[in-house]
Amino acid sequence: MKKFTTVSDVENLQEIIKKALQIKANSLTETEKGKGKTIGLVFLNSSLRTRLSSQIAAQNLGLNVLTLNAAQEAWNLEFADGAVMNGDTVEHIKDAIEVLNQYCDLIAVRCFAGMKSKEDDVNESILSQFEEHAKVPVISLESATRHPLQSLADCITITENWNKDRKPKVVLTWAPHIKPIAHAVGNSFAEWMQKMDVELVITNPEGYDLDKNFTKDVKVIHDQEEALKDADFIYVKNWSSFDDYAAMPEVKEDWMLTNEKLEKTNNAKVMHCLPVRRNVELSDEVMDGGNSIIYQQAKNRIFSAQAIFSEILDDLNDPCQGF
Repeated sequence: MKKFTTVSDVENLQEIIKKALQIKANSLTETEKGKGKTIGLVFLNSSLRTRLSSQIAAQNLGLNVLTLNAAQEAWNLEFADGAVMNGDTVEHIKDAIEVLNQYCDLIAVRCFAGMKSKEDDVNESILSQFEEHAKVPVISLESATRHPLQSLADCITITENWNKDRKPKVVLTWAPHIKPIAHAVGNSFAEWMQKMDVELVITNPEGYDLDKNFTKDVKVIHDQEEALKDADFIYVKNWSSFDDYAAMPEVKEDWMLTNEKLEKTNNAKVMHCLPVRRNVELSDEVMDGGNSIIYQQAKNRIFSAQAIFSEILDDLNDPCQGF
């Protein structure tokens, strides 16, 4: 594996899930694989699970870990090509990436959607520069449009919790929020679930349909109660409008998931990527109830990251491979 930014970088999803579960059973079997190599974790946005799970995963592989909180600790970065830097920005992203090339064998970057320019976000204005200028493998720790390590952890979690002969019904449901939220988790979950042997349904209010480039032919139902019927897994997540980019069209119905709504399901397991605004997106009764597998999902972030880092190190350690 030469990079990891989308599901298309995974040659065999079931094999990488199997590898992650093997790592979970014994996470310290490859402690020498990253010896002598350095991973740079570059955060342009806040993080808890992604930061800690990535650090643990890298350390389990023997990697040296450099963590840069670029938005707080680095020089103000300029991202525009041809910019005349006579304002607040001090260092161009191209120069910063070139320096990272000198220090790191892998670069992992977290860069949220700006939520101002649809074109910039859809075209991954920041991640694309890392992919263009990096001379080492690039790993997405979440970008404007996708959150692939989260989605792999979601696949691992569903696999762990399903042992029946039929396809599980997986429902991605929109949830309320107090501010516009990006589409990365919803997009990514929809993209990855289409590679899994599941029946995927998306439910959201009118005006909140996700980008069809990610949902493709997945059934979208604007009636949450109908969508939740007979669900085996429910993934709760907020996102803002895609068509009216970053807007929050009025929603009169109550979309917060409750135990009453769970009664219409097949005793569905409930998932959320965290952080969650309790009693806005998800009720306490569900969050703390027996149907929640949210913390298991969070723990699996370690093993999704470790599986991907391990795959990339396999190529880096292979003298026949070039970067």
